[in-house]
Amino acid sequence: MARKNPNPQGKGLVPLLQGVQQHVARLIVPPKQIDQIEMELFTSLFVLQSEIRFNPVVGQRYYLYAQASGYRLSLVAPDQWHRPLAQRYIGLCELQTDRTWTLSLDAAIADDAAFMAEVEQQRAALHAAVEQAERLEDVLPVFAPGLGYHGRILAFILGKSLRSSMQLSGIAALPYREAVGLLAE
Repeated sequence: MARKNPNPQGKGLVPLLQGVQQHVARLIVPPKQIDQIEMELFTSLFVLQSEIRFNPVVGQRYYLYAQASGYRLSLVAPDQWHRPLAQRYIGLCELQTDRTWTLSLDAAIADDAAFMAEVEQQRAALHAAVEQAERLEDVLPVFAPGLGYHGRILAFILGKSLRSSMQLSGIAALPYREAVGLLAE
């Protein structure tokens, strides 16, 4: 009797560590202040909550869609689909050299009050977590079990990147209010 492969996608420890190593080796991290850290953390986590079925590459354009089950990151632009979309185009995403994500919202979705209210609710929840954290680095992702394979790797690298940026800025061990106070100086 043939034995069933317990890991048919090959996503075990060795490929996981290779994926992490690949991203860490090419990580370029500048110092950042708390306002930029908070904005990039939110945007990146928003993108990473999507279904990602490929290994994203720095500098490549990706397209974020909303579907019934959540969000999906795709290599296919809205105008490249050969059939009508069963999903809604959210915007253009790009993975940066420091492994943060940028997201340029599509004009139609930016005018959608319900969608923007949902985004603002998520942003407010993250802001509350950042404000309540004993140290800023405590809110950075280390292991995000709710994310898919590529999302977990990228969230881990995102945490390392933003932690390094905060250490270079001297704010990693500070509470939020002290880090904000440094902006005023």
